[in-house]
Amino acid sequence: MASGEDSLIARYFKPLATDPGAFGLTDDAAVLKSAGEDIVVNTDAIVEGVHFLPDDPADSIARKALRVNLSDLAAKGAVPAGFVLTLALRDTDEAWLAEFARGLGEDVAQFGCALLGGDTVSTPGPLMISVTAFGRVPTGKMVRRAGAAAGDRVVVTGTIGDAALGLAALRGGAVATALVDQPALRDLLVSRYRVPQPRSALAWVVRDHASAAMDVSDGLAGDLAKLCDVSRVSADIDAAAVPLSAPVMFLAERGLASIESILSGGDDYEILCTVPEERFAAFAADAWQAGVAVTTIGRIVEGSSGPRFLDAQGGAMALTRLSYSHF
Repeated sequence: MASGEDSLIARYFKPLATDPGAFGLTDDAAVLKSAGEDIVVNTDAIVEGVHFLPDDPADSIARKALRVNLSDLAAKGAVPAGFVLTLALRDTDEAWLAEFARGLGEDVAQFGCALLGGDTVSTPGPLMISVTAFGRVPTGKMVRRAGAAAGDRVVVTGTIGDAALGLAALRGGAVATALVDQPALRDLLVSRYRVPQPRSALAWVVRDHASAAMDVSDGLAGDLAKLCDVSRVSADIDAAAVPLSAPVMFLAERGLASIESILSGGDDYEILCTVPEERFAAFAADAWQAGVAVTTIGRIVEGSSGPRFLDAQGGAMALTRLSYSHF
């Protein structure tokens, strides 16, 4: 007789296990086949009260759990190959699980990343979802954080700061009040917080042209510092060049979004990469073909000190906080 856990898996998650190597989730392991490729592996967990709010929709929680991992793969130049899922649940709320599985299933189809297996456990604590994702790159072609060199352009995709302000809008306070009469702006920010947009379409462009790359998860300033540290370089960044969305500019003009909060806010899940000058024209053309907006925000320079964010007068800005930190 099937256990409650087996029944839950069969009902909600077996339909997502479309890769033959998943064996319909009937075994303890899966097989991920590779033909002359490297398999890229990354893992991220999201926790209730830290990465999502208790009343966030179940489908958006599922999408976020998968997409934050797909964002990492894209920054490595990798194409999604599959993932394993661990769910720590307080109870088996059938309606919640149905919505969770629906959202996850839609993303499985959209990104071509099938469920390969995982685990479900009970917990008295907050809800937690952990995903380990696998991607494929040609042998030796994964783009690391190391590799940036003096003279390279520093480039980001999309816009920066939206998700942190989306969270602020959900939590109430001055940001929420300012957006009461601006529902379209509020909805855009909340959507960016709840449902990241992994730049999977740009993976091949990053792989072909970037010297170093990572995704922006904890904050642009802090993540750039990590990339520079591993590459043993520094950077000069034009703060005014950092791409901002209309809602962020709306809040900044009203003194509700400082440049420091924008640069250090987490959950952007954009790609941060460095591109040699001689490769940039081809990079920009291929990014346009992929349908992903890219913006040059500065240059890599020699040095071992942290990146400098420069104001309109060329002076270094003093940032007291670079990124979100769990500890």
